[in-house]
Amino acid sequence: MSLRRPPLPRILLNNVSCMRNAQTILRNINVSIHDGGALVLTGTNGSGKSTFLRMLAGFSRPSAGEILWNGHDVTQSGVFHQYKLQLNWLSLKDAIKDRLTVLDNVQWFEVLEGKCGKAMGALELMGLGRLANEKARMLSMGQRKRLQLARLLAIDRPIWLLDEPSVALDVEGVRLLEYIIAEHRKKGGIVFVATHLPIEIEDAMCLRLPQRFPRRKTLVDLVR
Repeated sequence: MSLRRPPLPRILLNNVSCMRNAQTILRNINVSIHDGGALVLTGTNGSGKSTFLRMLAGFSRPSAGEILWNGHDVTQSGVFHQYKLQLNWLSLKDAIKDRLTVLDNVQWFEVLEGKCGKAMGALELMGLGRLANEKARMLSMGQRKRLQLARLLAIDRPIWLLDEPSVALDVEGVRLLEYIIAEHRKKGGIVFVATHLPIEIEDAMCLRLPQRFPRRKTLVDLVR
């Protein structure tokens, strides 16, 4: 009787380091993520949370180590072309077109993906259905973040890279964020979250990135 090998991690970071402006931002990171997995990145400002996500997205390359997707190095051009089609990126820059309607802001990305039919349902789930025909410039900051999340749902790619996804959301919005993350994972989706705010993600792995530089003392420290 032969023993079945355990499945390869969908994404594996093997002793990864990353430099920026001749400084090491991330050092010797080892992470393995299977389908349905989640990794929460925490740390102080400047610790490298966004750099970590940008490296996963392929915007920068590791200075050492390797990032593997399905066992293949994502920095290889043939592999990266397929890998990037798996990624859904949500950054602090919302890329929302103010002159378009709320609905058009989602449908535009659907067209780019060759998909259609999910935009309105995604907006309704995120509580924006009644605003679908309003110009995006009328939205509050929290509503703009909900629109970003609706776009994430409509595009529907398996790997989510979320940079501070709960910023500007109210309590209800954070609960919705937690819900769509949980539902995405139930379908086998993978989620990477960089955040300095608490988000409830069941059974998520946590990676706290160390502070890169000693914190400068503030007036509060001096009067203690």
